[in-house]
Amino acid sequence: MTALQGKQVICLLDDEFEDLELWYPVYRVREEGATVLFAGPEKGRTHIGKYGVPAKADLAFSELKAAEIDGVLVPGGWAPDKLRRYPEVLQLIQEIDQAGKPIGQICHAGWVLISAKILHGRTVTSTPGIRDDMENAGAIWLDEAVVVDGNLISARRPPDLPPYAKAFVEAMRG
Repeated sequence: MTALQGKQVICLLDDEFEDLELWYPVYRVREEGATVLFAGPEKGRTHIGKYGVPAKADLAFSELKAAEIDGVLVPGGWAPDKLRRYPEVLQLIQEIDQAGKPIGQICHAGWVLISAKILHGRTVTSTPGIRDDMENAGAIWLDEAVVVDGNLISARRPPDLPPYAKAFVEAMRG
């Protein structure tokens, strides 16, 4: 039996996600035995990453229930700017955070956490391009590969994927 057997992780999905930032952590979490499902605006819709790699939504945002989810992955790219516009996504992030369950975010994914208003007083990282956004939301921003603050696991960019995925898996192990 693997470490995360029986755990369910949701990876949020919309067009123009950063391909590596979506697939690398999804595969790592699946390797540890967790079920990872993609959630998008519409169940069954295929979304294309910035570099052309597709991912299909297993669930619609409207179907998500925080109580049934053990963790959330938010990929970077341009998808976070779309994801943050869905009230169901923001509510899910707030409920997962309140429950202390792991939330992984990389690169521009911090925009989703900003819009969910969960960053005040939290220590995080992101792509340096949204540092001001993160700090204006009340976060303490560090220029480090991975920052873990309680249940929030954040990373800057694709070169940080190995330590980011490792930290997310460790958080999922509890």
